[in-house]
This record gives sequence, structure tokens and C-alpha cells, in this order.
Amino acid sequence: MKRSERLVSLMNYFMESPREHTALPVFSEWYGAAKSSISEDLDIVDRVMRGEGIGHLQTLPGASGGVRFIPEFSQENSMTFIRELCDMLEDPERILPGGYLYMSDILGDPKMVGKVGRVLASAFAGADIDVVVTVATKGIPLAYAVASVLNVPVVIVRRDPRVTEGSSVSINYVSGSSRKIQTMVLPKRSLQENANVCIVDDFMKAGGTINGIISLLNEFKANVSAVGVLAEADDEEDERVVDHYKSLVKITDVDGKYQRITVAPGNIVSEW
Repeated sequence: MKRSERLVSLMNYFMESPREHTALPVFSEWYGAAKSSISEDLDIVDRVMRGEGIGHLQTLPGASGGVRFIPEFSQENSMTFIRELCDMLEDPERILPGGYLYMSDILGDPKMVGKVGRVLASAFAGADIDVVVTVATKGIPLAYAVASVLNVPVVIVRRDPRVTEGSSVSINYVSGSSRKIQTMVLPKRSLQENANVCIVDDFMKAGGTINGIISLLNEFKANVSAVGVLAEADDEEDERVVDHYKSLVKITDVDGKYQRITVAPGNIVSEW
């Protein structure tokens, strides 16, 4: 195999297998090339990844040596996407009766959801995460997008138990915005004790739903390593019950009377 062919193959492998440790001898065996040649190939791949702002190769020490691909979305790429997202959400036609905002088209666009997943996953790159957790239903595509970048499984919290999932743990919680009592259910087999969890959701107002998920995860002795949302509402009337989280955009005003929406970058940019 020519070097140009190996480079394409290596790039494809890393994009399909993020965060997986692969020893150099494995690559040598696959491509029938010396370790020195593979090392040069990896340097080229790493340089291109960093230049494109999509991540980097992390070298792992040890007898066999090896590398793994750490996916990232550069700050420049992330900010460009977040501004694009703000412009899309400020379209007055998105305003629904009751002051709600239509976002289903974004959550149904694989390209948009994929970028959201890459931005959130980049923010959590340094966290130790074993599983991504979300609540049915609109948060599911975002959870899978984040999980695909972090290369971890997804666990879905539901509102009611299902016979096909076996015995479950359920809790009652108070919604942060409506102040209503609601129920959450999670099958016992879905999550190991002491797992490191990343919670992902599409929208957060007061944070009651995410706080409910945290309470449910406490029953599994899970550790919440990160919380990420696509959009948060900046509503002074509702006291936020979740403190540590990352949001891509912040919806500061939805005025149905004058058909006006104000959207700003979320707190994910505050650390840049």
C-alpha cells in the first residue's frame, strides 16, 4: 500500500474509532509497513487533524506504544457554528403559541446535530465519561451525537416503565418551570454503579428535568461528570436549580407580540 493510501485509511480508521487505543505494531501488521514509516504517517495525520480543527492524536506510552484519536472542534469552528445557530433560532417564524420555540428541524438535521455533539464533546474532552444519559424524547439525537464522539454508550431515562426493559428504579421530581410532580424511570440493568455520566438535553429552563435525572442517578451511585444542553432560557422569573452545565446558546427573549427572538452564545464560550 502506498503512503497516500495508508494516510486515507488511517484517517478513516481514527474518525470511525475515536478514543480507542491502538498499538503501533497493529498498524504495521495491517499495512505491512515498518514502525518508522507508520510513525511518520501518524505525524502527518496528526498535523492535518490539528490544522483542520477536528482533533489530534494522543501518544500513549508503554512497551507496545500506541495512539488514540481525541476528537475536538476548534474554538474557531465552534464559534462559527454557534453564531450560525443563533441566527437560525432568531427567525420569528419559530415562535409558537405560549412563547415556545420551534427547534424540531434542528434536532432532525443529522449535520446540525452532529456539530452540536462535536462542540459539546469537545467541552467535555478532559472529563472521565463512561456513558451519556438523556431523557426521552427530544434529547435522544443529541445524546447519540455526543456519545458517538466520546465513543461511549447512551442510556435513556423515560417517563414510564416498559415491560421489555425489566425491573426499574423510579423517582418523583418537581419540574423547575411548571412546579408539577413528574416521574422518571430507569431500568436497573441500564447503568452500572459508580459510572461516570454525562447528561445531555435539548433545552433547559429552570433545570428541573436535569435535576431530576441527577436525583435518579444517585440511586445508581453514579457520578455526574458533565451536563450539556443545546439551549437554555435566560428567565429571571425561574430560579436555576442546576449550577454546573454547558450550553451552546442562550435564549434571552421570545416576544410573540412583536415577533422578536433574541439569542446569544451560551456559557460554553466563557472558558475560551
